[in-house]
Amino acid sequence: MRSRLPILTAVAALVLLPVVAATPASAATTGLWAGWGTTSPTSYTVQVANTPPLTATVSTDSRTGQIGVISGASTWLAAGTPVGAKYGSSQGRPYLNLRPKADNAASPSTTTYAFAAPTPTSGWTFVLGDIDADKVQVRAVGPDGVALTAAQLGFDGGFNYCAPGIAGKPSCTGSATDVPTWDPATQTLTGNAAAADTNGAAAWFEPNAPIATLTFVYTQRAGLPVYQTWFASLARDVTGTVSTSDASSPAGATLTLTDANGTVVGTTTSGPDGSYSFPGVQASDGYTVSLTPPAGWIADSPISRPADVSATDAVVDFSMHVIVPVAVGGTVRDTAGNPVPGATVQLAPGITTTTGPGGGYLFDEAAVGTYTVRVTGVPDGYTVVTPGQPITVPPGVETPITGVDFVVRENPGLSGTVTDAAGPVAGVVITATGPDGTVGAVTGADGTYTLPRLAPGDYAVTMAPPEGYVVSGADERDATVTTDDVTGVDFALAKTGSVAGVVTSDAGAVAGASVRVDGPGGSTSVTTAADGSYDLGALPPGDYTITLTPPAGFTADGPVTRTVTITAAGDAVVGQDFALTTTATPPPPPSSGGSGGTMLAAGELADTGGAAPGALPALAVVLALTGGMALLTGRRLRARRG
Repeated sequence: MRSRLPILTAVAALVLLPVVAATPASAATTGLWAGWGTTSPTSYTVQVANTPPLTATVSTDSRTGQIGVISGASTWLAAGTPVGAKYGSSQGRPYLNLRPKADNAASPSTTTYAFAAPTPTSGWTFVLGDIDADKVQVRAVGPDGVALTAAQLGFDGGFNYCAPGIAGKPSCTGSATDVPTWDPATQTLTGNAAAADTNGAAAWFEPNAPIATLTFVYTQRAGLPVYQTWFASLARDVTGTVSTSDASSPAGATLTLTDANGTVVGTTTSGPDGSYSFPGVQASDGYTVSLTPPAGWIADSPISRPADVSATDAVVDFSMHVIVPVAVGGTVRDTAGNPVPGATVQLAPGITTTTGPGGGYLFDEAAVGTYTVRVTGVPDGYTVVTPGQPITVPPGVETPITGVDFVVRENPGLSGTVTDAAGPVAGVVITATGPDGTVGAVTGADGTYTLPRLAPGDYAVTMAPPEGYVVSGADERDATVTTDDVTGVDFALAKTGSVAGVVTSDAGAVAGASVRVDGPGGSTSVTTAADGSYDLGALPPGDYTITLTPPAGFTADGPVTRTVTITAAGDAVVGQDFALTTTATPPPPPSSGGSGGTMLAAGELADTGGAAPGALPALAVVLALTGGMALLTGRRLRARRG
């Protein structure tokens, strides 16, 4: 389908409107279709979910022409489609239109979504539409720098949103049998076998592993194709009750919700009846609800509980009781003053607790005696600075002992930036191998990466160039981590380009001609296709010499070499054409007599050079033909020169 809706330009903000799913898993389940923003002709933003925000920056080298954010007023995914049945109709919600880098098979476009935080493992989807005369390779990299498998991408199947019988479909005509095919071996979605321009062919995916970057490599198979991209998510509620062991009022407890990445999603307080809620949470697993009791209260263990809304609403309850004197408490912070949750504090052997979201800890029933309070365990990447602190609980005293605080030091990190000629590059996998093994990171939208909290030692830092790039300079750097952060471990990339052209003769296209390209990457050859075309892609920046070797029966009509330059911007150099002339086949040479001559019969005269009988007419015919060919050749030469 090639006619597209008007592009929504100057999108100033992202707003997700909830759409109630057609078949919700629970009464509170809602489906939300993504909002989009445009920052430049080749840069966009997308917000897939609201709570917690799931956002990404989008970079692409798609060619221009009917691309960008489309309103969704005329083209949408109806509730009658498989994805619409789960996430609701996308009518009136925007989507993104993109094209290949150039309209030939050697110039695919690369579009990368760099997520601000790793994606959840369920409860969201992306849909690729109008896959007919084209194909899309889907690639994803996790927050650890490891590529996702085809199974982790979560291909859910193909469908046609214009097919007859789809409830609520837009006014388009398609076929239920016209759906793209998925090849898990290459992670490629390919349109119909005929590469015909059709309507409504689409497929949807629900990834089941966290993603840092998602990349679509889009290749033209025929014509002037475009493809569509939608995102959607589901939301559910987390609720619960904070109860007490007596008749005291349970109101005023603080509840904190964090996601699988450790990011605080929201906070709330319990009401007069002890109830609380976090509505509209993105439907996935990995959430944690933590309880911070009001002053004078302590939570019954545990103070943190998991919440899973991947399939239904989550109910997470707590209980607390009044502190029994004497209580001993304090906080654990890093050298910058930030709270450190998850540290283990020991009052005495066998009596331990764990710091909460604010770094605080409390022992509510310390018996009379002398203790040494110490931090015995810290999260990975930290070192204890403050030694154990002695305290005494005297008899007959009920005043809590507070301020028994500790400091831990965050181990140094390693960081840098990856750039190309145009600026920062997102989605590049960086790995560092050192004393504790190998750790990885992925560059963000600004091209930066950070490997936090590393053990001291020597590291080999390497970069894996993404699709469509080559390394400019070193792809491995050495760094030594001691006590301070290591910065400036930077890398440079350059985009690859392509060359293409056509070889023709006075008789038409020339197939089988050998074209060789020599340049920085070495020498590469290709043979022209039946239509005389050739193309060579994945060429690093530099100067190239293109050399044509005409096939038998042809001669070059002009130079057989030419020089082109591919810049670090990754040019698609087209129009490198050659012209040939067919070579005429000469007539066979006349036969000549041997040196011995021929015996003459009695009465015959010797041949003294005159024409033999019948020779003059034959000679006249040869001269006439030869003259005609010369005249024809002369006319062609004059016509070409003219």
